[in-house]
Amino acid sequence: MNKDSVGTVDTQYLHFAEPPHELVLESGKALGPVTLGYETYGRLNRERSNGILVCHALSGDAHAAGFHTGEDSPGWWDNMIGPGKAFDTERFFVICSNVIAGCKGSTGPSSINPRTGKPYALDFPMVTVGDMVKAQARLIDFLGIENLLCVVGGSMGGMQVLQWAASYPERVRAAIPIATALKHSPQQIAFNEVIRQSIMVDPAWRMGGYYDQGQPRNGLAIARMIGHITFMSDQSMEQKFSRRLRNGNYGFKFATDFEVEGYLRYRGDSFVKRFDANSYLYITKAIDYFDLSDGRLIPEGKRTSTRFLVISFQSDWLYPSYQSQEIVRQLKKRQVEATYCELRSAYGHDAFLVDVEEQTMLIRHFLESTYSGNGGRYEGDLRWKSGRTTG
Repeated sequence: MNKDSVGTVDTQYLHFAEPPHELVLESGKALGPVTLGYETYGRLNRERSNGILVCHALSGDAHAAGFHTGEDSPGWWDNMIGPGKAFDTERFFVICSNVIAGCKGSTGPSSINPRTGKPYALDFPMVTVGDMVKAQARLIDFLGIENLLCVVGGSMGGMQVLQWAASYPERVRAAIPIATALKHSPQQIAFNEVIRQSIMVDPAWRMGGYYDQGQPRNGLAIARMIGHITFMSDQSMEQKFSRRLRNGNYGFKFATDFEVEGYLRYRGDSFVKRFDANSYLYITKAIDYFDLSDGRLIPEGKRTSTRFLVISFQSDWLYPSYQSQEIVRQLKKRQVEATYCELRSAYGHDAFLVDVEEQTMLIRHFLESTYSGNGGRYEGDLRWKSGRTTG
């Protein structure tokens, strides 16, 4: 095990919202009981002031760092979370939970509906990013944390960050939305609709009721192939694949002649083994519904002391930089302290997961300045000294 790894970790589970105290969703429907799968890394300090909530992207989960017993691959943001990393677990208490509607430990369409004894399938209510954050707030309450030092995430995770700042501004000292947007553009909605249709036209989908027969494998694999194309850039695909042939020449049939074809098929087949098709439908719809534009992030007349670090990537064409710049413009209109950084990277939207050196430098400095500003000084145990808090 590397010295900068958090080591072996276990997913934990919080159960709440038992009837008649269900979680009331933005749709007006109620959900309960609710389970949230989550993991924590590091220790919460005496003042409970060093908590950092990491929010995952569309197909992510609670396993952000370290290793599960018997598995060789670390958590999805292991290169950013651990001793000495951007989110230094020798200083910070890092939390990551699987969103509701997910399929990796939290209540979603594949969970058992207590009213029927069968998986919810399409009886699961529609959820929003706001609902996801409301459930996360229950977890933060359970952990005994009043104010979070920071909420951070990329892509859909960045939407959750913005929603936290909008819904609970008094509980968030610092926010780091990465490669995200205040709302989806028509093009982004269009991609998600094609993804959903590729699942729903698969006869094995069975109107969502496939749990006894098995996944709509073909449709879900194609959905992931479409998604994965949008995560990369033209430059990264050229560098990784170019027009290289798998067998050195054309096969003159509908097979995987090119390496990029084989890669996409591998990605699709792998995804089917770990993700639920209905969850993919619900979560893509939730991010299409997300909209904090037109002043809704910080409404007119409202004030917030939350500090923002907004990060985008030059080669990201799925969430292009102009969308991050719009976040900053809204914040500046409300006189909110905000720093914007557009980073050079060839990796497209995936850059926030793989191109971490500059992110690490920016985030380290930002977290330290969160405590060292306003007359205070940064201490090893993250106590606030000789100044006023910003949360």
